[in-house]
Amino acid sequence: MRIIPPDQLPINEDGSIFHLHLLPEQLADRVILMGDPARVPVVAAYFDSIEFDGQSREFRTITGTYKGKRMTALSHGIGCDNLDIVMTELDALANIDLKTRTVKKEFRPLTMVRIGTSGGLQPFAPVGSYVVSTVSMGMDGLLFFYEGGEALNDSGLAGEFIRHTRWNKSLAKPYFVHADPALAEQVGFDMVNGITLSASGFYGPQGRHVRLGLSRPEQNARLESFAYAGLKICNYEMESAALAGLARLMGHKALTVCLIIAGRYSGDMNTNYKGSFDGLITKVLERI
Repeated sequence: MRIIPPDQLPINEDGSIFHLHLLPEQLADRVILMGDPARVPVVAAYFDSIEFDGQSREFRTITGTYKGKRMTALSHGIGCDNLDIVMTELDALANIDLKTRTVKKEFRPLTMVRIGTSGGLQPFAPVGSYVVSTVSMGMDGLLFFYEGGEALNDSGLAGEFIRHTRWNKSLAKPYFVHADPALAEQVGFDMVNGITLSASGFYGPQGRHVRLGLSRPEQNARLESFAYAGLKICNYEMESAALAGLARLMGHKALTVCLIIAGRYSGDMNTNYKGSFDGLITKVLERI
């Protein structure tokens, strides 16, 4: 039996996992994920009771119950690199005995839904829409660092995407991961379904031109016109691909649902989206 050494899985002196500072018993089987720590108490305000509330760095965690269902609301920060930390440590809390540093004999599956905001790329997903990431594309290459990542990548979709967009070979190889289909239907049956791009940055990688020029100014036009097996690229965000990919490799169920707050197609943006985001929170809480 493999004993996981401290440099591979750091554990704090109080027995909590290194970055999240959580103990196994503080994690529920249903997890609502979001980027912004300030959104965690917004979600938890809907809970009927709270049993734990803590924060370490950008990772805010509140665990409680909603209509009899035990849930954890947790912030993951920005980017697929942060999701690598969060997903690994959540899986360790569920499936590693932190005292013996060994894998538990009985697998504990987690169900995770990330709720976020994003920019829409299609006229059929205008500002105010809820978009389910049926498929997520990663620009960061994270999936390929893990055994099984290459097999999980939808190579047919990826190949057609590379051809259509004339993908720059200097960039990381894109990967495409399908969300858990049952969870996508359960949560997003009445929402827009499509492909979500997890960009490796907020500005240049998403085609934003501020002061620095873009190496591929035509990128978004090519993305908007891409279609595969009836799916089109609906939106940009920065985490769904890592969540979907790592969850499937680990054996968990995961999904991203986003509120469109910026119309990259139309050029408009809504910074006053609280009411619409509250609506998304309640839908996810009811359906997860």
